[in-house]
Amino acid sequence: MKLNAFLLSSALAVTSVFTVNAHADNSTRIAATSALGSVAGTAIGKQMGGNTGAMIGSALGGAGGAAVATNRRDRTAAAIGGGLGGVGGYSVGKNVGGSTGGYIGSALGAAGGSVLGKKVSEDRHYDNRKYNKKYRKHRR
Repeated sequence: MKLNAFLLSSALAVTSVFTVNAHADNSTRIAATSALGSVAGTAIGKQMGGNTGAMIGSALGGAGGAAVATNRRDRTAAAIGGGLGGVGGYSVGKNVGGSTGGYIGSALGAAGGSVLGKKVSEDRHYDNRKYNKKYRKHRR
């Protein structure tokens, strides 16, 4: 219980530091805030509703952390990736390493998922711009 309280308080403190400087849209910041949000959500969810609550909390925390740190155009994709990564990481980590493994898996899954979601969204925007230029050039 003391470890959970320590993890939760440190995660909330560090997340608040990152959210203040969230204007710089960089992958490391997105990964860190998503991971810390997922760990905080997992700890709160586990206290409220056991393993099912921990899975829901890891999804909400990972998605919230990613959404806070990402720019407006890529926010939805990063939040979806962070949420899905947090749940997947928690379930795999819990099966491999127990409760502590669940926290670590949740953090790693949310971090990777949010950055991957952001990159996918950026690539989609790039492809749309490329297509629109080509279409406008030959339209005359």
